[in-house]
Amino acid sequence: MLDFSAFYAQLAQNKLHRWLETLPAQLANWSKEALHGDFKQWQKVITNLPPTSASQIELKQQVQFGTAEDISAGQAQQIRYLLQQLKPWRKGPFNIHGIEIDTEWRSDFKWHRVLPHISALKGRTVLDVGCGSGYHLWRMRGEGADFVVGIDPSQLFYAQFQAIKHFNPDPAVNLIPIGIDEMPPLKQFDTVFSMGVLYHRRSPLDFLQQLKNQLRPGGELILETLVVEGDEHTVLVPGERYAKMRNVWFIPSVAALTHWLSRLGFSQVRLVDLNQTSLAEQRKTDWMDNESLIDFLDATDHSKTIEGYPAPLRAVIIANN
Repeated sequence: MLDFSAFYAQLAQNKLHRWLETLPAQLANWSKEALHGDFKQWQKVITNLPPTSASQIELKQQVQFGTAEDISAGQAQQIRYLLQQLKPWRKGPFNIHGIEIDTEWRSDFKWHRVLPHISALKGRTVLDVGCGSGYHLWRMRGEGADFVVGIDPSQLFYAQFQAIKHFNPDPAVNLIPIGIDEMPPLKQFDTVFSMGVLYHRRSPLDFLQQLKNQLRPGGELILETLVVEGDEHTVLVPGERYAKMRNVWFIPSVAALTHWLSRLGFSQVRLVDLNQTSLAEQRKTDWMDNESLIDFLDATDHSKTIEGYPAPLRAVIIANN
């Protein structure tokens, strides 16, 4: 069974201690299910990663743990081979001892769009809902967050996070493999991020309420999601697929999303960024060799998805609890 005891010990000493009423049983169940199939093999990959010492750690400009000079050529070859066993790598990039994990998404692009608009993270307790393999957790820590928790139930994302954390075992950065539905209303996080999740939820208003339930009074929500153009009544509900994704349910306009947040009791709701997803930000790489954005767009008109819907347009909205 996976060992989360160090995380529990931290919770017992901080303002999230009430989470201990439910979390250990949930993670015990998750661990039992995870120890089957591919996850067992991914754990072997992580166990085989060589011990290293990072002479340099960089989290402000990029996520970099160590330099090429810290390890031998043989170790570099071993690390690269093992990390590639955890493909596809979708969110990043990461630099591990000079090894560039060139992920499908340049998540640093998104971070640079978000960062200028948020309250300072220094000293804050932060939650990232749907954090993937945890790239943004490290960037949040780099901005001085005191305690960073990401949640995402994906077994592969958790294994990838474990692999990256092997090279920088910072106890303040944690990924917990559960979904938001399993979290009690802690109402203690200073900042809650949710980036690229809302459109995957069948009940978007319930999801926004769940995010609100994690924030302390006056806390800040950073919401990044797909949107469409239109007024406060405009919401796209795609057919079976949107950009080849099956699990896309609601894509609201900025005005509609602002209205939803206001109805739920958020204040100071404001749009801070609107960005058309580019082929430079999401693309196929050696670390993610499946289909990517170019395959999801109309071949003759990149303003449309392959199904004929508006191409991905992403908004960042900030609101206060």
